[in-house]
Amino acid sequence: MQFNAPLQQNSTKIMLLGSGELGKEVAIEAQRLGVEVIAVDKYENAPAHQVANRSYAINMQDKEALLELIEKEKPTYILPEVEAISIEALFEAEKRGYHVIPNAEAVNKTMNRKNIRVFAAEELGLKTSGYKFVSTLDELKIAGAEIGYPCVIKPVMSSSGHGQSIARTPEDIENSWEIAKEARGDASELIVEEFVPFDYEITLLTVRNETGTVFCEPIGHVQKDGDYILSWQPMQMSSEALKKAQHIAKAVTDGLGGRGIFGVEFFVKDEEVYFSELSPRPHDTGMVTLITQSQSEFALHIRAVLGLPLDYTFYGSGASGAYKAKNESHNPIIEVPNSAFTKNSFVRVFGKPESHIGRRMAVSLVLDEVESAKARALEIVSQMSDS
Repeated sequence: MQFNAPLQQNSTKIMLLGSGELGKEVAIEAQRLGVEVIAVDKYENAPAHQVANRSYAINMQDKEALLELIEKEKPTYILPEVEAISIEALFEAEKRGYHVIPNAEAVNKTMNRKNIRVFAAEELGLKTSGYKFVSTLDELKIAGAEIGYPCVIKPVMSSSGHGQSIARTPEDIENSWEIAKEARGDASELIVEEFVPFDYEITLLTVRNETGTVFCEPIGHVQKDGDYILSWQPMQMSSEALKKAQHIAKAVTDGLGGRGIFGVEFFVKDEEVYFSELSPRPHDTGMVTLITQSQSEFALHIRAVLGLPLDYTFYGSGASGAYKAKNESHNPIIEVPNSAFTKNSFVRVFGKPESHIGRRMAVSLVLDEVESAKARALEIVSQMSDS
């Protein structure tokens, strides 16, 4: 592999479509290899904007605006980092010879819960929970009765848990319908899922390119309203369940093809493993790898994109805790205790220019035995504040 300098005629360039905290870490890892970074988001001064070579704020769902920017910058690789992107623009860019990561069809399948669920359950025959798709309140009521209660209701296109809820009784359906309108993406269609009484859920980071497929240690996590608040690595699970998860993850990522990291989510009940969701990019629960691995999920993503070997060392167990804003501010100040910075713990502040109540603003990271790391990560977050 030959490495160039950025800002030259022959520079390797990546375009990030979505420039939040995950994109920021991808940009940093790319620049460590001399890759030029163009960061795109819907608002100015997004986290990755602050470290990129160039940045743009556009409506990424506008096909013509997105294609115009792609033609202007002519990136070597296009990395979609959020769901709210014009898939038509990605297909057209691919036709014009641009390299979409992992590929436009994989993005199309995974940015929409309907597409990926049908692909996994009906095309690949993978084990999933029961599900139905609905577009109206009346259809939602019927689906709830057929699936049974409790059931999980999600927009087919959204992220970070926005618009997701659990209906425990028929009386909850109308409230779930209203919550779904908060989706980041498209709330015109919902997926109603059987509630699996799982023992635990995991994210299995799966990295692939032409050199092969590599799995990170399984990540356990706690979610609230569909958004993670705590994750840890490794999640203790039986070797049989882990093998099943790896088999399913490889089957679905091989089916999607392309290069990059995939965050594959599973529910585990006893020894049964149920495929849940998949993101074709770094996963928020995977921020724990910033402290547990020699190559974080972001570094592995860039290696995969560039076609490099995917080997890494797992340093040891650890945890990450999400800090969410408690206030609204156009110039947020995040207060972190000095005690958070030790030989085995630190905090990453994302640098978001605005805070909203519940918006993820920072993450605590701890390297320690799992239970101690989880407790310490949450303790650090509890000592933080914002204004």
